[in-house]
Formats: sequence, C-alpha cells, structure tokens
Amino acid sequence: MTFVQIVECRTEQPDELNRLMDTWIEQSQGRRTATHAMVGADRADARHIVEIVEFPSYEAAMRNSGLPETDRIFREMVALCQEPPTFTNLDLVRDDQLHKEAARRLLVNPPMGDMSAIDELLAPDYVDHDPSMDQDTVGPAAVRTMIEGYRKAFDFTFDIQSQVADGDQVATRWTWRGTHIGEFMGMPASGKTIECDGMTMFRFEEGKVKEGWWSWDSVGMMRQMGMMPS
Repeated sequence: MTFVQIVECRTEQPDELNRLMDTWIEQSQGRRTATHAMVGADRADARHIVEIVEFPSYEAAMRNSGLPETDRIFREMVALCQEPPTFTNLDLVRDDQLHKEAARRLLVNPPMGDMSAIDELLAPDYVDHDPSMDQDTVGPAAVRTMIEGYRKAFDFTFDIQSQVADGDQVATRWTWRGTHIGEFMGMPASGKTIECDGMTMFRFEEGKVKEGWWSWDSVGMMRQMGMMPS
C-alpha cells in the first residue's frame, strides 16, 4: 500500500531547507526508496514549510529513514527549524489521477461508439498531431469525423498497457486491435484482424485536452493488411 509522509516545520531559512533537499537527493541516489517528494510554503505564513514524500509502502519508508544520508540531512533540518518538525504518516486509501482517467476514456470510449468524451474533454482548439496523417486534425468535430471514418473501416479497440502522468501531460502506451470490415485507403474489407502498438501523449489545460501526439506502427499495420510487402 502506498505510504505518504507529511513533514511540517517552521523556519526563517527556507532556502537552506531547499539546499538540504538537493543534497539529500544527490547523496541518496540509487539507495532511497522515496518515489515522489514535494515541498510547499504556506501562502499565509512563508515560514511554515510542508514537505510531502511518497513511498511504495510503509516498510519502504522505514528503509529510507534508515539511510545514513537521511539521518544526517534530518539532523541538519532540525537545526534550521524554530521548533521540532511534526510528522503525519498516511496509508493512501484513494488516489484519483484524473488526467490519466480522462486520457483512458478518450482512447477507449469513442471506438465503442461513445463519443461523449470528445465533446467533454477536448478543448475547442484541440490539435491532434499524427505523423501518419497529411496534416494536423484540429477541433473536436474533426476528431469525431476521423474516428467515425476509422469505425467504418475497422471494428477496433484500444487495450491500455500503461500510463505515466507528469504535470499537465499523460503518456499512454496501448495496443490497437481491429478487424478490417470496410474500405480503408482504397482497400476493400478483408476480414483480417490487425494489431499494432503505439503511444499517445495528451497535454491538458484547465481540465481540457489541448494537444495530442501519436506514435504508432502504421507500417506494421499496412503490412498485416497486405498493403505493403513484409
């Protein structure tokens, strides 16, 4: 179970605390078990500093605390604080990564005929970058038309393999599987089952997807369809 530790302190030297964090990150490379760390300053009181550190588990956090680098940096941290730091230890019971869920919905739902995600999640000026297309696809209506064209040619789905989120961007690795049921690029329906792998990066802005970048094996797809030699 993911474990989160919240460390709070008050200090007149926030820059020195940042320096200590830089030192710990450098010195604990390859040994620390923390996966994510954030430091924030209270807007109402800049002396109030909050550090949030995430670990894969409580046991991993305890191993991290036992590192000599962690112990040394912590003692230096205490010396910078006006009072002893306080700790809040949390077992994570819910983790809603909303951008990742939105990206998953955009990939999975429209091929099944549910186009609501396009209208709800794409920005009016959304731009879709796909090197297999002659030009970018701009706007939800154009995306809808493109997907409907694919649905006429293929009965297809996206199988999500993994997702990684970083700030306002989500990368999704997927496998596309489809049965060729209609004309595609001049080739009549063959009934063949096609499979290819790819990745999509979506950039979000104020809850909407503003841009998408696609990287997928279009050559492999055409080879499976017999449009190119193996």
